[in-house]
Amino acid sequence: MLKLLSILLITEVLFNPISDGADYVELYNNTDDTIALSDYYLAKMTDGIVSKLYPMGLDHKVAPHDYVVLTTDAADILSTFCVRYPSKLVEMKSMPSYPNAAGSVVLVDKDTLVVDRFDYSESMHSRLIRNAEGVSLERRSLTAATDDRSNWYSAASTTSCDGRPGRGTPTSANSQSKEFLFEEDDFVVEPSIFSPDGDGYNDLMDVSYQMSVDGLSADVAIYDSQGRKVRQLLRGGLLGYQGVLTWDGLDDNGRICHRGIYTIVIVAINLSGVKQISKKAVTLVVK
Repeated sequence: MLKLLSILLITEVLFNPISDGADYVELYNNTDDTIALSDYYLAKMTDGIVSKLYPMGLDHKVAPHDYVVLTTDAADILSTFCVRYPSKLVEMKSMPSYPNAAGSVVLVDKDTLVVDRFDYSESMHSRLIRNAEGVSLERRSLTAATDDRSNWYSAASTTSCDGRPGRGTPTSANSQSKEFLFEEDDFVVEPSIFSPDGDGYNDLMDVSYQMSVDGLSADVAIYDSQGRKVRQLLRGGLLGYQGVLTWDGLDDNGRICHRGIYTIVIVAINLSGVKQISKKAVTLVVK
């Protein structure tokens, strides 16, 4: 099943600010189009039903693949955190209440359909942090699900700058960003043992894939146990949502490879240049 991603993604939340400071919610435009914030709302939900809407901004627009930060006190965020792009701060008249212990950040469209939702708790912070006051929770991957607890982590202490000690990255890429382009089981190698001897049984090895996102290109190569590349199955090829690559046991010169264990190395790259590598083992048997 394909995992569809929201138009706007919740990427960072400060729900426990220092002393009387302001909360903030960071969003990311996950499209190639400019998005008007007037078409969306932060929402309060009661018993699973939207009970109150909070307009985010009548005039502000979010550029493609860019961030916006919502708060009720832009000056407080500017004085507390390293805000690299102040123009991306949008001050709201009011926001939903985000309790320190646990709560929900809900984003809806004009029809009150939920666009994205993040159910957080203070227990999601790093256990190494004794006091999470003033520390935001950051989304690690744009492609992993919002409701995956492992996709969130405390902002790094290295985010401070110019004497501002805040641990958060409002308006810019997250300090804990770890982009996952695919899950390990998106690529399946079968059979794990094959014998290219022409007897009609396990003569070929297939690398089948079903991707969660589009726009990925890949290099797929096969290496022997000594780390020498023997076959290039794909070089810079565009991956669709699904497909199959096949190895017949021959090297790049058309010679049958020796029996043994081989490693299939998959290097996927997205349009932003983010790279992810996966390795799969297969055994070639020659009679």
